[in-house]
Amino acid sequence: MEKKVRPFGMRDKIGYMFGDFGNDFTFILSSSFMLKFYTDVMGIGAAVVGMLMMAARFIDAFTDVTMGQIVDRSKPTEDGKFRPWIRRICGPVAISSFLIYQSGLAGMPYWFKVGWMIVTYILWGSIFYTAVNIPYGSMASAISSDAGDRAQLSTWRTIGATLAGLFIGVGTPLVAYVTVNGQTVLSGSRMTMIAGVFSLLSIICYVLCLRLTTERVEVPANTEKLHIGNLMKSLFTNRALLGIIAAAILLLLALLGMQGMSAYVFPEVYNSAKAQSMSSLFSSIAILVVCAPLAAKLADRFGKKELSAVTCLFGAGVFLICLLIYPKNPWLYVLFFVLAYIGLGFFNTVIWAMITDVIDDAEVKNGVREDGAIYSMYSFARKLGQAFSSGLVGTILAAVGYNARILHSPVGAEEVARRAVILDRIFQMSCLIPAIGLAAVALVLIFVYPLGKKRVESNVQELKRRREESK
Repeated sequence: MEKKVRPFGMRDKIGYMFGDFGNDFTFILSSSFMLKFYTDVMGIGAAVVGMLMMAARFIDAFTDVTMGQIVDRSKPTEDGKFRPWIRRICGPVAISSFLIYQSGLAGMPYWFKVGWMIVTYILWGSIFYTAVNIPYGSMASAISSDAGDRAQLSTWRTIGATLAGLFIGVGTPLVAYVTVNGQTVLSGSRMTMIAGVFSLLSIICYVLCLRLTTERVEVPANTEKLHIGNLMKSLFTNRALLGIIAAAILLLLALLGMQGMSAYVFPEVYNSAKAQSMSSLFSSIAILVVCAPLAAKLADRFGKKELSAVTCLFGAGVFLICLLIYPKNPWLYVLFFVLAYIGLGFFNTVIWAMITDVIDDAEVKNGVREDGAIYSMYSFARKLGQAFSSGLVGTILAAVGYNARILHSPVGAEEVARRAVILDRIFQMSCLIPAIGLAAVALVLIFVYPLGKKRVESNVQELKRRREESK
């Protein structure tokens, strides 16, 4: 039964936007700059950092599902079922993120730096980020039961992520990079300062999320006895969930592959931190001006699945053209980057609403509402996407022979020639990773994910009928 509270409105949408703004102050910083920080500032091999990011996600297989069960089984309070978790965890997630970027430890022994990286990264990503993000994502279904309202929440969540990406992507390169002997180099002390500022801002955003949102749909605690086997069977036989998980992993492979490689292709291939900053600026503006206003309208007309598949194919095509042309001007590369970003931006804008579609579909089939369990599986999938992209970027950089010393200070003809080969390969990978990822997303949505426009509308009507009958 819905609580007698103020109706859903702009206050909820802005509040929910601030929640993802807070999430991404630490998430985007990690996906865009952590690998660069540890390779160039801390002196740790790219493959080592990438493998950590990948290995940590296997820990998430346990922490995400565990947190999903904790959330599902927690009892609603006066503040709701999900909001209290955000209040408890927002401080720890911000502090643990800041601890990752401690450049003052760069002179410590190699084993110490690797250990510090492992402990702080797992503390942030596998424990505290999980504990705040799963309740936040699950909260959308408690803010409103209306499918249209949830689609708007998805759009505003994307706006929050885009604003965070704008703030981080535009500002960080301009502040964090310095010029040394004509080369663009990442400053460790500046990165530490930036991480501290972003951690404080993330807490402010979480507080605004708590103050502005209201849980008006009561989600009772799941009191059924937990059977791990039955839960896994239910989740892994859910074609809609498996489809959106596969698409999410591939989306993150494309998106974070773009962001991860941009930390190398712009300062190394094009020697321009300004171009990196402007690519983030123009991409964020494109999401706000093109994707956010049009996504809900186009999805309502054609369907979320249908819209996402077409636009992801468009993004893949853009990067393939860029690969063939190999623009020497950094601003032409920025243009390709932004166009492809619009392609994936439509899917990234509606994907949160697609998760609620998956939850609705499972409830229609099973008669049980499992927001936390399903969202935790999806959250784990996103982390797998993050891990695979980071692991892939780190492995590829190691495979192409990335070495900051050679790129920044080549001392002989052989190293100069090797530098040119490395730069060419970095450029090629910056195009191939997102192109392959986006093409694969489209194929999964077309051939695996079953929730097209007609089925989503049918599920909404069925659940509405059931709720009316239960009153």
